[in-house]
Amino acid sequence: MTKSKALSTDDVLVLLCGSVKRVLTSATRTEINYSPMVQRIKRTCLRPDIGCFVLFDGGFSGLVIMNFSAQSAMEIYRAYMMAMGMPESELATLHTTDEVGNILGELMNQIVGDFTSKVGQELMVSINQNQPKMLTINKEVLVSIDTNLDRAQARRVSFTTARRNVFYMELAMDRTEFIKLHEFAREEIDPDQIVEEASRGRMPGITREDLVDKDLLDELGI
Repeated sequence: MTKSKALSTDDVLVLLCGSVKRVLTSATRTEINYSPMVQRIKRTCLRPDIGCFVLFDGGFSGLVIMNFSAQSAMEIYRAYMMAMGMPESELATLHTTDEVGNILGELMNQIVGDFTSKVGQELMVSINQNQPKMLTINKEVLVSIDTNLDRAQARRVSFTTARRNVFYMELAMDRTEFIKLHEFAREEIDPDQIVEEASRGRMPGITREDLVDKDLLDELGI
């Protein structure tokens, strides 16, 4: 009998880190890397200067948060837009500009889309994502999942851009194991195709109203 193989929530985290690296590297045509050292954290937060978050559910539930400094946000935004053929003279110069937040929200959507595809391939589990929400903030905002998780776990991973600017990704999900009973065929997905298809439909693009939940802002007092 073939010995079963168990995959933990940290293996799910590795899939998510891979999606962040693949999508941003492909979209910006620059090198994005992440630290092999992962932090265990007790709570997930949106942090200055720009925070994006998205909830997913289905085979398992979770929350993904990405926190960008002004410098990392601008580097990723500018690299992406220039890779799309936009002249540098026409780019936004402040991280608080709506367009910067819109682009980061779009990239977040691509990242989680790639992640859900990988989860389907590697774990044979289906999960659904909601629309990413983006906030430009100057203080920490606590974000939690509106469900009761059994033995919830949270992790924080540091990412570095080509110019050595740092941003962070946080994941909160239920502690669980996926046990592989036997080998199965995997369907390969091309991340470059995901980025290309998403980019092709960008204009007129995601509006700020799509990315920001007004009811959520009212609840947070922002």
